[in-house]
Amino acid sequence: MYHLTCSIVLYHNDEAEIKKAINSLLQSSLSIKLFLVDNSKTDELKKLADAKNIEYIFNNENAGFGKAHNTALLKAVPLSSYHLILNPDIAFSTGVLEDIHAFMEKNKQVGQLLPKVFYDNGDLQKLCHLLPRPFDLLGRRFFNGHGWAKKLNDKYELKGFNYDQCVNIPNLSGCFMFMRNAVLQKTKYFDERYFMYLEDVDLTRRVHAVSETIFYPYVDIIHKYEKESYSNPVLLRYHINSAIRYFNKWGWLIDKERSRINNAALERLQLK
Repeated sequence: MYHLTCSIVLYHNDEAEIKKAINSLLQSSLSIKLFLVDNSKTDELKKLADAKNIEYIFNNENAGFGKAHNTALLKAVPLSSYHLILNPDIAFSTGVLEDIHAFMEKNKQVGQLLPKVFYDNGDLQKLCHLLPRPFDLLGRRFFNGHGWAKKLNDKYELKGFNYDQCVNIPNLSGCFMFMRNAVLQKTKYFDERYFMYLEDVDLTRRVHAVSETIFYPYVDIIHKYEKESYSNPVLLRYHINSAIRYFNKWGWLIDKERSRINNAALERLQLK
């Protein structure tokens, strides 16, 4: 048994960037098993699996983000009590994983955790959100300069939250998902109908229904983040398709569970 398993999904990523993520993991004092799941067209990145505790899985196709992680999860979950779903553009210092692991050991009600996240220039990434409504996503993407869209986005992004307290949040970024495996088994992993985008929102929502999904501000990581779907028409199409799948699944204008969960989050943060 390992203290932690981890999966990183690859798709023609920059090798130096991936090495930073791998080194961040392997410098930990925890025992870790890492799965590199490669959706690339070739297995060129196989050379990165240069340690005994790294397993390389070549899909020979672009299986999508959630499906690729599920491939690793099926192997990983029996090996540990916790699993980290990690983006390849993440880096962090020694002690981060140890701190989170200790917190999860002491707080059995927590099913998922996100630490404080910074851009590589030192700016804070505001990755704690409410569950989205259709107009939240529409306004953010297509009407960013309009007053009504800004008002909706401020609420969706929890404007006024200072990111200085440990709190139960219903929608956490998928760049670093520290998961309790017993909860993952209940929620059945990623919904593979999402090829890319919103699969993390969907999974976090299901985890939030049976446990706490915690923002944990006492350790931090670096995330080299780019909103590629804002400039790439192919990725924009994936984003739109995933949004349609999400709202078809959970409800478009009428979603009583969403309203209840969001109102509870606003009350916890005293933003209501």
